[in-house]
Amino acid sequence: MNRILTMVLRNLHIVPGAWFKLCHYAKHTDEYPELEKWRHIQYILGRAVKSGNIELKVTGLENIPTDRSFLLYSNHQGMFDVLAIAATCDPPLGTVLKKELKDVPFLKQIVACTKSFAMDREDVRQSLTVIQSVIKEINDGRNYLIFPEGTRSKSSNDLLEFHNGSFRCALKTKCTVVPVALVDCYKVLDQKGSKPVTVQIHYLPPIEYDEYQAMNTKELAALVRDRIEQKIVSSL
Repeated sequence: MNRILTMVLRNLHIVPGAWFKLCHYAKHTDEYPELEKWRHIQYILGRAVKSGNIELKVTGLENIPTDRSFLLYSNHQGMFDVLAIAATCDPPLGTVLKKELKDVPFLKQIVACTKSFAMDREDVRQSLTVIQSVIKEINDGRNYLIFPEGTRSKSSNDLLEFHNGSFRCALKTKCTVVPVALVDCYKVLDQKGSKPVTVQIHYLPPIEYDEYQAMNTKELAALVRDRIEQKIVSSL
């Protein structure tokens, strides 16, 4: 059976209420505290993960700052990546995702609740506008998740090249950078059926501004990519 269908069927008793509440938050997002909305999203994701026969093995949660803004930079394997990180990252955060995902049910509501942004990488002007918006939100105290590959890797746990421009957000805001290594996340929705699957989520040691302030975007991208790649290789 399709994994998404399995998740829904096993949670039919809570789906209507949880969905209605999420949609209400999305339509009236400024009226509710960030943490309240985030905990509801995590509640839904927790139910989905358990009912979907997904085991999340998480390391490095202590590396996520709780007293300052941060940027998560993660490798990208599929649509479940955002959900895996949202389910395990305690502080609320927004996401920069490709425009094709912004109208997908559930993701659409998450975008609204978390002030996430959809980027059209074919439109340079729009991409720059998104980067400027993220910079502003980080300076206002929010946290964001960015996938610097720009699109998912279709070669399982292999990495694509990182786009340098996405690291402008870090250099402009001087915020803490936390690399995130995802292992086998592609299996959740790419494999047929709903047999048990294990996903690894590794929050790596943070990179503070003092460490990268002398770097340009290309050098910072290479540093983050190298640390993520090393963790993936050691985890296989």
